[in-house]
Amino acid sequence: MPTTISPVVHFRDLAAGAQFLVEAFGFEEREASKGPDGELVYVELALDGASLGVGSTEEGSMFDLGPTGVYVALDEVDTMHARAVASGAEILMPPTDQDYGSRDFVAKDPEGNLWCFGTYRPGG
Repeated sequence: MPTTISPVVHFRDLAAGAQFLVEAFGFEEREASKGPDGELVYVELALDGASLGVGSTEEGSMFDLGPTGVYVALDEVDTMHARAVASGAEILMPPTDQDYGSRDFVAKDPEGNLWCFGTYRPGG
């Protein structure tokens, strides 16, 4: 069986973080898990079939390490950028053609994680 890599981004406010990803970037919720107290602890999201885990964290926990950076390779960078802008996402870099041939933009979510979208396909 081949190795797979499954990123997980942690939010102090998991429900708000997951909702931001759905609204700003078009992720779809696959499933949500709650802890024994009924509080949301993990959400599995997908974007065009690619999975992303979203977990909860508390200040001082081992997952409370600061912002994360995620790179998402896709074809429609400008369409994704327009969606992110329309949702109110903070754009740190507008769509920009890079010297290495990719077209990228960078947005920041409400908890400071960086979301980079571009046409570069690592390993491709």
